[in-house]
Amino acid sequence: MIRLSVFYPTTEGATFDHDYYRNSHVPLCLRAWGLPSAEIDKGVDGPYVAAVHFKFDSPEALQAAMGSAGTGEVLGDVANYTTIAPVLQTSEIVE
Repeated sequence: MIRLSVFYPTTEGATFDHDYYRNSHVPLCLRAWGLPSAEIDKGVDGPYVAAVHFKFDSPEALQAAMGSAGTGEVLGDVANYTTIAPVLQTSEIVE
């Protein structure tokens, strides 16, 4: 199992619309990549304003999702909720 985490670092003067992110952007990602769910974090304390975690069955499934036509729409939507440059982390889940 592979996890793609997208972190949004706390950045002075930056904006982040948590409602839009939760209600519009993350559902857009799920539709584009054919995923059933994601975990969304709203930062309370620490270096990140927000984060989201998507699970993929394999590295190949992640690669296929990133190469899909819907990924362009996902990337184009970022400006609708934040001015923060996201930081991506791909991890293997070892339970």
